[in-house]
Order: sequence, then structure tokens, then C-alpha cells
Amino acid sequence: MTKTGYIYTLVLLLLVNGIAAQNPLRRLPGMSGMGGGGGKGQDSLKHRDNLEDSITIRYRLLDSAAMQKLDSSITDIRLRIPLPVDYTNLGNMGSAARPLYFQPIMQAGWDPGFHAFDIYKYKFDDVRYYQTTRPYSELGYLIGSRSEQMIHLLHTQNINPNWNAAFQYSLINSPGFFKNQNVAHNRYQFNSHYHSPNKRYSLYFLVLSNTMQANENGGILTDQDYLSNVTTYKERSAIPVNLGNYVRPETSFLNSKLNTGNRQGNTTLFLRQQYDLGQKDSVVTDSTVQRLFYPRLRLEYNLKYTTYNFRYYDLDPSDSFYIQHYHFLARPANGFTLEEKWQDLVNDFSIYSFPDAKNPQQYLKAGIAFENIKGSFIDSNRVFYNMYIHGEYRNKTRNKKWDLEAAGRMYLAGFNKADYDVQASLRRFLGRRFGYAQIGLQNVSRTPSYIYQTASSFSLGAQPDFKKENITRIYGQIENARNKWQLSASYYLVSNLAYFTDYYKTDQAGSLFTVFAVKGEKTFRVSRHWNWLASVQLNQRLGDGPVNMPLFFTFHRFGYEGNLGFKNLNFTTGLEARYFTSYKPNGYSPLQSQFFYQDQQQIQMKLPDITAYLHFRIRSFVLYLRAENLNTAQIAAGGFGWTNNNLAAPAYPTPGFQLRVGIFWSFVN
Repeated sequence: MTKTGYIYTLVLLLLVNGIAAQNPLRRLPGMSGMGGGGGKGQDSLKHRDNLEDSITIRYRLLDSAAMQKLDSSITDIRLRIPLPVDYTNLGNMGSAARPLYFQPIMQAGWDPGFHAFDIYKYKFDDVRYYQTTRPYSELGYLIGSRSEQMIHLLHTQNINPNWNAAFQYSLINSPGFFKNQNVAHNRYQFNSHYHSPNKRYSLYFLVLSNTMQANENGGILTDQDYLSNVTTYKERSAIPVNLGNYVRPETSFLNSKLNTGNRQGNTTLFLRQQYDLGQKDSVVTDSTVQRLFYPRLRLEYNLKYTTYNFRYYDLDPSDSFYIQHYHFLARPANGFTLEEKWQDLVNDFSIYSFPDAKNPQQYLKAGIAFENIKGSFIDSNRVFYNMYIHGEYRNKTRNKKWDLEAAGRMYLAGFNKADYDVQASLRRFLGRRFGYAQIGLQNVSRTPSYIYQTASSFSLGAQPDFKKENITRIYGQIENARNKWQLSASYYLVSNLAYFTDYYKTDQAGSLFTVFAVKGEKTFRVSRHWNWLASVQLNQRLGDGPVNMPLFFTFHRFGYEGNLGFKNLNFTTGLEARYFTSYKPNGYSPLQSQFFYQDQQQIQMKLPDITAYLHFRIRSFVLYLRAENLNTAQIAAGGFGWTNNNLAAPAYPTPGFQLRVGIFWSFVN
């Protein structure tokens, strides 16, 4: 049995076991958005016995003391799939993706430089550490056109009141509409956290792994207009492509072979230990004594070990593509491979001080870290090190009106010597009528990513000497949850930005340039059950910089949200549309999985991307039914077809009509 076959068997067994042994989740206290179509969450779970089956489940992120609620709303499917609406990929779910706005790297320190698949990965900073009164599970399965499939598994439970463990797994497997586009991404994470009964000692543990595999076709051939020839090429998998043209079109979800493309992976092991010094206290209520502890000083040790593996492989290289775009003097041999591996070990020691004993969300933190980096290449190994200091001040006032945060990091020695990043933000609650307002500042000075080094396995020739990038961001945001609107703006000041100029050449912006972006979003209540979400973003570059973005981007959702008169039903249906103005998008280099700046070819949407959707929840069961890319419908000489494709990037068309059906089920044990 193949690896994928084992995965499907596991899902089936878990589903059968869950249905037989678990009680379906009806209402979860602490879950925001329960009811989807505008319904409010409940704080009690009613089954056969309130005392036996009630559950409270919340989570927090690693460096945040605030507990958050699960979002179980059903209107936006992007809570279930990893690609945001303001991103674009290369025409297949799981393929290389990038945002439609300016998003530079705002973090100092060593970075390998491969980010085309980041949006699909589990990320260290996004890991949720749960606290739940009963075991909780989620099972999800989504199937789409051309055998596109996604699997989602989650289970968390408290082993005892002070100890929780959680496991999460997801799979994306999509053959795609065009030849040699298949992707197979696997992700999993296991985390656990423990707090001693006396509340002095805390332990956090995490294992996180991402395996990204994407076949690369180099885009469709451009020697003729294949997209408009719907007589010969109505079946889009018949259109010839630049790489892997020999691959037979395959729509089986069991096909996960890497023919020509990238396999990238990272695995992280993380351990955090904390010990608090402070004062004890207690509260007596109804003859019950509740023990309290207020930390005044905290000692913290973090151990983080991450491995990276980046590999490009071509079973049967194409002469013309490599010679034309990469200037190879001869045809690469069959089984052509570029590969490099990295190991990154960080030991971090920190001290916290809590000025206000009764406010754990006000603290001052200072620490020092030592980083050891080892790179393994085909010809040699390379070893680097870094030493940096970091600090943070956080104060979320007890009246919850002010939230101040300031943090910084400075590299004192090593490969990234003199790199730094600093940030500060101030958030204020203005009242229920006006909501929250926030202003912030970020500044980073960083060594360009390692892929810009001549020594990288993915560097084809000598690279120039790069100066440190320096990027400043000033931003502000107003958010009004009561009236369902928000407005945000960002201003970037950029110098020495490193970038790819074509398929393998690199350069650095020589002059200072700025980028300004403003975004507004509002949900209009048209009637009792009909709502219209309108989101608009404006992007503008000022100066001569290697950044192109659509000047205008907008997304709209208009639909019904209600229960159709049924008590346990939450139902939403309607239309979604997104549109952006013409611009010159980045090209894509498959060999290095890098988007590169180009200012020659401009793309324009033929029609807005249009989707019809129907989502509903019955207690703990959720179903998503979506008809996407309705805008590709076309009547031509070859008859009717879904052939009016937009372009995502030069030579990379978006898919035709896609039907997606997703089932998600939650269980409380």
C-alpha cells in the first residue's frame, strides 16, 4: 500500500471510531462564531447530561498570555484551506504562491531564502496550545475537480487539568488542470504543555514538520495562443508545457511522484522551560480554598532545533528551457539535481520581570541566544554561528483599554553580525461605538537570504556583494467589531532590497523607494438575513523599486445567512467575486522556486473570479459546496467549455471550473 493509501485508511478508521465512540459536538462554549450565519456563540453544551458533556476549549499562542476562542463560523471557507483570497498561485492549489501586495521579510537573522510554499506550511509562531475540559477532535475531508483532495485531522485533550496535548495533520494532493502540475504536501505537528500544580514551573514541547512537493511545468508554451484554441486544446492537460512535457496527464489522487520539480521540507523540535519566583495567595469562597500565585521573576530556557532540505529534481530535462533561461551550455543529464540541507540549533536564555504582581500581561523580558548553523552541500559542508540579544516590553492594562508592545533583537557576532529588528505598537480600546485603534512601527536591517550567496547550491554563477537590506514599516488600523468594519494602512520605506531579476540572476535595489497600501473592509446588512462583505485595497509604489502590484484589489461576498427556520441548522449561500487591475506580475523560476521581478509582460483579468457557494452546519457537521471560476465559461467554435482562463503569472493560467465539496465534523469525547 502506498503512503497515501495508509493515510486514507487512517482517516477512515478515525472517522468510524469517532462516530461510534464519541458524542457529536453541538455547542462549544468558548467557540466564537458558532452558527455561522450571524449566530452568537453559547457558553454551555447541552447533550444528555450537562455535567458530563459540557466542554470549554480555548487556546493561546506561545508568546501570548491571552486565551482565544475557536472560530467555528462557516461563511468563509478560507478558515479551512490555506490560501488567502488576496494571494495568487501558479494555477493549482499547493503550487508556489505569493501575495498580491508588498510583503517583505521583516525579521533579522539567518534565512535560507525559500518562501514560495510558506503559505501552505504549519508555522512555529501560529501553533495553538489548547486548554480543554474534555477531549476534542476534528475530522475534515475536501474533494475537488481533477481529484484535488485535502485532509484535516485535529485532536486535543487535557491529560490532567495542568497538562494538555494536541496533534494536527493535513494533506494537500492536487494533480491540477495542466500537465505536470501535481502537488503533494504533508504537514503535522504535535505539541504539549504542562504547568505544575503550584504554578511555578511550565514546560512546552513541540514537534512540527512540513513536506512540500510540487511538480513544476515551467508554464505553458508561448509559441502560439494555446488557450484560445478551444478546438484542439479544450482539454487543458493537452497544452504543451516547458518542463515535464513527457509526463502523461494523471488525475489519480494516488499519484505523488516527483517528475520535475521541488521537494522542500523542514522539521522543528522545540522545548521551553520556565520557572517563576513570586508570591503565594489564596481566595476562600463557600469553604473552598483557591490557591493563587503571582509571578514576579521568571527564568526561561528555549531549545529549538530545525532541519531544512531543499531539492530540485528533473527526471528528463528539456534542452531548450534550461539553455534559454539558465544558460546551461549543455543539456543537463537525466536525474538532474540541485540540493542543500541545513541544521539550525538555537539555545536561548531569558529573564522576565513582572512589575505588577496581579497583571501577568505586563512584563519586561531580556535574553541572549546562541545559534549554530550547518549547511550540507554536494561538494562540502559549511558551519556558521550567531550570537544575539533580545528584549521585549508588554503591558496590557487590567482595564483592557491599553495594549503596549515593544520588542527588539540585535546580532552581536557571527554570520549575521549587526543585523537587527525592532518593533513597537500601541493599541487602544475607544469604546463599543468606535472599537479599537492601533498604531505601530517596525524596522529591520538584515543580511539577504542565503540563496543570494554565491556558495548556495541554487546559485548559478557568481553573485554580487550584497549590502544589508533596510526596511521600515509604519502602520495603523481601526477595527470596529460592533459595526463590522475595519480600515488599515501601511507605509514602507525600503533600501537595498535584494531580488531576482530573471530566472537565476540577482540584483539589489540601488535607490530608496516607498510602498503605500491602504485597505478597507465592511460588512453591510442588506436585510435581516442578507449580508454584503466588501473589501478594497489600494497599493502604490513611489520611486524606482523592483516591486509590482495591482493598483486596486477588491473582494466581495453577497449572501444569505440564517437557519431557514430550523433550530439546529446554520445556513449560508451566495456569490463571491474578486478582481484586481492589470499589472506586471512577477515571473517564476522553477529551478530555484523563486518569484522574480519582471516589467515586460502585463496581465489583465478577462473577468472577475466568480464563485457560487452553499455552506451549512447541522450541530457539529459542516458541509461546504462551492462552484468556483464560473467566469471561465465560454461558447466558442469548439462548443461550450470552461476555457476563458485568466493568467496568474506569465505563462501560468488559472484553472477552469472547479467543484469543491468539503465535510468537517467535530467531536467531544
